[in-house]
Amino acid sequence: MTTDLAIEAVGLAKSYGSTSVLDHVDLRVPRGGVFALLGPNGAGKTTTVRILATLTRADTGHVRVAGHDVGTQHREVRRRISLTGQYAALDEAQTGEENLRMMGRLLHLPSRLARRHATELLERFDLAAGLVGEPEIIFLDEPTTGLDPRSRAAMWEIVTGLATAGVTVFLTTQYLDEADRLADRIAVVDGGRVVAEGTAAQLKEQVGGRRLDVELAAAAGPEAFATVVRQLGPRAVTADPAQRTVGIATDGTAAHVRALLDEIDAGRDRVARFDVHTTTLDDVFLALTARPARTARPAPTEVRPTATEKESEHV
Repeated sequence: MTTDLAIEAVGLAKSYGSTSVLDHVDLRVPRGGVFALLGPNGAGKTTTVRILATLTRADTGHVRVAGHDVGTQHREVRRRISLTGQYAALDEAQTGEENLRMMGRLLHLPSRLARRHATELLERFDLAAGLVGEPEIIFLDEPTTGLDPRSRAAMWEIVTGLATAGVTVFLTTQYLDEADRLADRIAVVDGGRVVAEGTAAQLKEQVGGRRLDVELAAAAGPEAFATVVRQLGPRAVTADPAQRTVGIATDGTAAHVRALLDEIDAGRDRVARFDVHTTTLDDVFLALTARPARTARPAPTEVRPTATEKESEHV
């Protein structure tokens, strides 16, 4: 593992029974900054985090976190990381400060230092339990699920501050605006595989720097819609037969837009209206996963570990 990498995974695979959750995933996460793992529910994000955080063993593959092998040096890894999942594993019989002090003691902090950290962190956010030990790497598994907009914005501010201070933040999310705003690099995972990786700008460029949205005339009929989609092939990054709309990758120039319109509507009777806009991560998500991004919290479908593999969500 090179010194500039906080996390390196090669050939990561994991199955539960006959269900394959991860299929030879490779990841290289630089030290410092925010790395986002983006994907739909059931794509394998949580399983990836659990393996990297030493909570679940991979079936095959090699993983090093903070310079240490997660299989043979898991104690060293755990001293350098923190994991905050969607649901906090805290003692409901204790106050927030008592929980934070307990986390500090579990991380072998002196009592006075644990108390001081608890007081400081309570002023920042309820992510505090994962920050008590001042880890090198923080895993945040969909941390803003269910949060109101103000709390979500506060979380974003904290994540940005941690990255600025040199902490490596490994973030999983289904919220595209979250990844777009926070992440230095993004990996898109679908069906247990990494289907694309790069900066937000690089991923957007893969599906076109601009997108031409075309609405076909109702009078053209469903046959015209099917013909246009077939004619465009992979250039059609979105297609909605119910709304009769097609999104087409374009460079945004007048010449290219005019050429596309001439190509799909040579007779001037198919297109009712059109619009050109900058490609977003929504477009990337739809093009790479063929599934809609999350707008509301769905029921979880990701394969969960067995009872013997369940451990604390805070390391």
